Amino acid sequence: MTRRGAALVVAACVVASLVAGCTTTSAPAAAPSSGTGVTSAAPPDVDPTLLPTVDRGDMPMRLADGLAPPTNRWFSGLVFGDAPQPVFPLPLAVGLTASGFAYGLPAVRAQGAVLAGPYAPRVQMDLREPVTGIVTGYDAATVSVDLVAGDGMVLGTLHLVRGSPVLRYTAAGDQELGLGVAFTGAAGDLPDDVATAEVDGRAHVLVGAGDLDVTGVLDGAGATLGLAAGDSVSWLVAPDAGEDPESLVDLVEAVRDPVVGTAVGYEVAADQVTTSVTYETGAGGPAVVVRWPHQQDAVAGPGGSASTCGLGTYATVRGTVELCLASTTAWRSPTRRPVPGPDVSGLDDAARDELAEQVRADAATVLAEVRPADTYFGGKALARDADLWVLARDLGLDDVAADLRESVVADLRTWTEADGCVNRPERCFTWEPDLRTVVGQATAFGSEEGNDHHFHYGYFLYAAGVVSADDGELAADLAPVLDLLAADVSAGADVPVGDGAPLPGLRVLDVVMGHSWASGPSPFADGNNQESASEAVAAWHGLSLWAAARAAAGLDDGGMREQARWMLSLEAASARAYWTDFDTADPATAGLEASVTSLVWDGKRERATWFSAEPSAALGIVVLPVTEVSVYLGEDPARVRENLAEALGTDDFWADPATWDVMFGDQLLMYAALLGTQDAAAALDVARELPDERIDDGSTRSRLLAWLLVRAA
Repeated sequence: MTRRGAALVVAACVVASLVAGCTTTSAPAAAPSSGTGVTSAAPPDVDPTLLPTVDRGDMPMRLADGLAPPTNRWFSGLVFGDAPQPVFPLPLAVGLTASGFAYGLPAVRAQGAVLAGPYAPRVQMDLREPVTGIVTGYDAATVSVDLVAGDGMVLGTLHLVRGSPVLRYTAAGDQELGLGVAFTGAAGDLPDDVATAEVDGRAHVLVGAGDLDVTGVLDGAGATLGLAAGDSVSWLVAPDAGEDPESLVDLVEAVRDPVVGTAVGYEVAADQVTTSVTYETGAGGPAVVVRWPHQQDAVAGPGGSASTCGLGTYATVRGTVELCLASTTAWRSPTRRPVPGPDVSGLDDAARDELAEQVRADAATVLAEVRPADTYFGGKALARDADLWVLARDLGLDDVAADLRESVVADLRTWTEADGCVNRPERCFTWEPDLRTVVGQATAFGSEEGNDHHFHYGYFLYAAGVVSADDGELAADLAPVLDLLAADVSAGADVPVGDGAPLPGLRVLDVVMGHSWASGPSPFADGNNQESASEAVAAWHGLSLWAAARAAAGLDDGGMREQARWMLSLEAASARAYWTDFDTADPATAGLEASVTSLVWDGKRERATWFSAEPSAALGIVVLPVTEVSVYLGEDPARVRENLAEALGTDDFWADPATWDVMFGDQLLMYAALLGTQDAAAALDVARELPDERIDDGSTRSRLLAWLLVRAA
């Protein structure tokens, strides 16, 4: 969960049409446009205006008219809040100032369990009068920000590219731009029409787009740049030495041809999913971008386009990244498949009897309770009880299964009454017109601001996907509202919604980084953040199951299954790369006293949570909810042991059962069972006596025992 302050593409691929190999396209970011323009056909019928409209109060936005509000993005802090926050295109960090903008290359350092790379302005550009930054266009990896004077005149536009060490500015009129530091004539073998400055011992290169001679428009001191209307200049921060010291010349030539937009594509195969980001430049040349740790299984992009890498490196909070010249970056991730519940068919009679007894006890407990009314805990309870129903059904407990199913279905029908919020104050959804988002009437963790929607709605999608898998009539009844929840968090392209801005595509998924963001407005100096990467994985797992149920019901799939599997696979790979299984030998992480970074930002990573200082919480929150797809967490057994030792304070964690009497003890026992049969058997002995309060509210002891019994067999 991403607490207070704590988002792909199921549209035009999820809410529009998902086809294998779906490719997104986008207009140049300088135009007032947003989304990804995912190519699609025959979208499912999604209409948020079916829900009651509830205006929860205007949230100030620095956003051009007609654009989808970019909640849950890496750059959301530019748009929302009383003042803009720094953002991290990375490897650069950028901030708006009262009269311009500034940038710096974060100095990454480890401080205990925190790996910090904060924004620190090193080069400041001064437009000589007060300005306000207005986001006027964005797509999957680019953002355009108009710098607007008090009289409403646009003085120029700042262009950001995710994953590029290049910053670009285009003048709207004749002007003089103060540079903050002096840029002088080119050094070494660089062309004569560029200028350089040394900042913190590193070269910063000032390059004009096209044939603009930067040295010809610098003043004598090199600290003022005279620009004519339409002139565009870029700042390139040189990398650490690469394999070819002369490669800086090639980088400069690429910078002259700036990135104006990006497109996203993916393909889903049996064992691998492939993700691609294509950079559109003015003249069709390659872009200057970096390759991230989760992108190391690189492949040629569409049409066989390849990258030239080894041009240098940068230390970032994600690890050491490699500089490349590329028109497209493409990489593979292991394919993950949705599975609705544990396979108990191989258990012996004793194990089945033990599990059946526990299922009866847990069913009696949950059926005697009223499920929570907010979208987070209410969704968790529905998913929990859908899991319990699967176990009861598969164990032949027909009476228990019937009662559980009746209860879960009744609550799902209540939640999915389109006009429910007209008649009651909770267990229903509304349409929030300002943020263009679906919000539960009973909010949780800032959900009214867009926070954590994929965590919340993933549980509903999971429960609905499980109980309607063989019930087409039920799936059809639930679809109008369930599809809205799917669209809210995973629409692949902007979805037109009546008058005003659309429902935004790619609301939570940062395709370049391969994972989601959880804070809606991102009111933080360290950028956006996500805590429970495992709940993001669970969201796309739920989406996959819901897509399968829709398809089985004969409803228009719109490609949702393919896209959901892509998202599931992509997020799981990045969850391992940055939350649980990152390379601790990477020089960029040197000195970090943590094997898990449970809270990932653009400006830092840390072993911390929003809700507890208990060591077990940091690991537990990136493990829960344990479902059959959670096996992705166990692919490095040595790391599983290391992570458990850190969370439990001992590497001899089977010596004393009391070791597991901690927050998320049940989730950590299930995580430990990924080590193999012996550890699963040891975990089973502990689980039988684990105190009830150590069973997470989104799980049951039945779920815990089933997971362990299957793996100990």
